[in-house]
Amino acid sequence: MYSVPPGQAGDVVVPVANCEVQEYNSNPKELMPFRDYVSYWKEYIRGGCSSPRGCLYLKDWHLCRDSSVEDLEEVFTLPVYFSSDWLNEFWDTLDVDDYRFVYAGPKGTWSPFHADIFRSFSWSVNICGRKKWLFFPPGQEEALRDCHGNLPYDVTSSMILDAHLHPRLQPTTPPLEVIQEAGEMVFVPSGWHHQVHNLDDTISINHNWVNGFNLANMWHFLQQELQAVQREVSEWRDSMPDWHHHCQVIMKSCTGINFEEFYHFLKIIAEKRFLILKQGLEEAMGDSTGLELGLQQAAFDVGRLAEVLASVVAHPDFQIVDTSSFSSQPEELLRQLEDAIATTEVF
Repeated sequence: MYSVPPGQAGDVVVPVANCEVQEYNSNPKELMPFRDYVSYWKEYIRGGCSSPRGCLYLKDWHLCRDSSVEDLEEVFTLPVYFSSDWLNEFWDTLDVDDYRFVYAGPKGTWSPFHADIFRSFSWSVNICGRKKWLFFPPGQEEALRDCHGNLPYDVTSSMILDAHLHPRLQPTTPPLEVIQEAGEMVFVPSGWHHQVHNLDDTISINHNWVNGFNLANMWHFLQQELQAVQREVSEWRDSMPDWHHHCQVIMKSCTGINFEEFYHFLKIIAEKRFLILKQGLEEAMGDSTGLELGLQQAAFDVGRLAEVLASVVAHPDFQIVDTSSFSSQPEELLRQLEDAIATTEVF
């Protein structure tokens, strides 16, 4: 249920990718009114799944963010299994972004080979249509790198069999292939590279999310990203003032987050869990009915937050970050988390 009045829905501007054009390891995007994309889609079908405009795919549309409704439940019901969603909890608090998307496209649209942002989990539900997923377990993608160390754009391309271009390619286990039908949900674990093809006209809802179960994966990924940036600009290490700071700036522009923002991410989630624990423990002193699951979840989250924050605080590159303006110092937040863990162990 979309909250824009029917007469205005067509005016909503949506991002559209051209699946027939490669731009690095992705597809170029343009913005267009929703009604224009629907008109294109109809013309594409009438043209026998062909158009001089290319194969256009509406993807990464922030329907929830663009909607005027305040409650996500008014747009769609979030599956309970995926309700512990720190990534969107963080961005909702800041009210600037989210990682909830709508994908919609005709038969033949597809998403190139990739792993999800921040090595997050993701889930995808087909509202209608069918998708074919090609999954590669973590580490298997390394055999697909070309002679320059780059991952492929399309794992179904015959170019990937060129031994000169892909010298690392060895006979390996084929990818896990999944056909997703209408009404079915696919869960993508952290770090699984994948490529997705729409077998029919398809509409889906997709979320990226992080919680206590894959927080360490996100932190490991961010460390790898910073190391990659540092290698690229290593020759200027001694001549560039504030080299470490510039590495963090470059990392954020490439990855979307740096060590400072990751700390604020941990801090906001931690503060929310402190509130849950405080309220839950106070009420549990009287009647614990209905509180146990909430307390257990918050206690688990606090434990995982403490583990990762301890690693962050000890990291040499984080120790260089200027934290003087932080509302809560990292060491103090870590102490609060450890105190919270000790308190919950009593119950």
